[in-house]
Amino acid sequence: MLKIAVVALIIFALAVVMTMTGRGGGNFYVLTLVLAGLPMHEAATTGQFILFTTAAAAMLIFRKGKTLSLPLALVLGTGTAGMAFVGGFVAQNFSGRELKMVFSVLLALAGGAMLFTAEEKKKEAKRKWGYWNLETGQTSYVINLWVAVPLTMATGFFSGMVGVSGGSFLVPLMVLACGVPMRIAVGTASAMVAATAFAGFLGHALHGSFDPVWALPIAVGAMIGGVLGGRIALRTRPRFLKTLFAVTTLIAALLMMLNASHTR
Repeated sequence: MLKIAVVALIIFALAVVMTMTGRGGGNFYVLTLVLAGLPMHEAATTGQFILFTTAAAAMLIFRKGKTLSLPLALVLGTGTAGMAFVGGFVAQNFSGRELKMVFSVLLALAGGAMLFTAEEKKKEAKRKWGYWNLETGQTSYVINLWVAVPLTMATGFFSGMVGVSGGSFLVPLMVLACGVPMRIAVGTASAMVAATAFAGFLGHALHGSFDPVWALPIAVGAMIGGVLGGRIALRTRPRFLKTLFAVTTLIAALLMMLNASHTR
């Protein structure tokens, strides 16, 4: 129980930081559980469960702060959740080392893209088929659905396969490919993370790799961290959130790559 308590405390701290960037913390959750001794498939299942409860709590905070677009979350989240289930189910056909390698490469790409791209610019409304003009709070922006839908579905598949929320990839996808402002991307990602994590959890759990003894107490701490992180994010500059996202993602990629190199 002491080991579980220590892991829960670590994940609480991670949840605060990860929720601030809209990631939910899935990559660090899985990494922490793996380093604590859980097999990769069990860590992925437990991580998805923790993600769902944390993201659901953070979603309420972002909704209250008017930085969550439910229409956008529903449209993109539907495809993401469905493909996350498929990814979670087929993950059993791959070794833990292969999953870790895929995970680390995708994280490095996402972190680098966020760190080295230019500042977001406001786009004018477009009245064309396949372009979606949205307004969240007092912010207007345009979504290119031809780009957003297929990339989001691919994000859901790989997120479910490696047992993470998808926030690590959804936020760069929305900001860089879809033109969503950083604050709204963070808030909206929380809703999509909840859907993706729950679907991915079910896909993994069907194979019996869920341990409630680990998952339930850790989820409580993560939920509290998610609420706190959401409140802090609403008071933080978008540029800082973007940099924080990039740095933590690159760190996670490096740590998982090192862990994968020692896995047979």
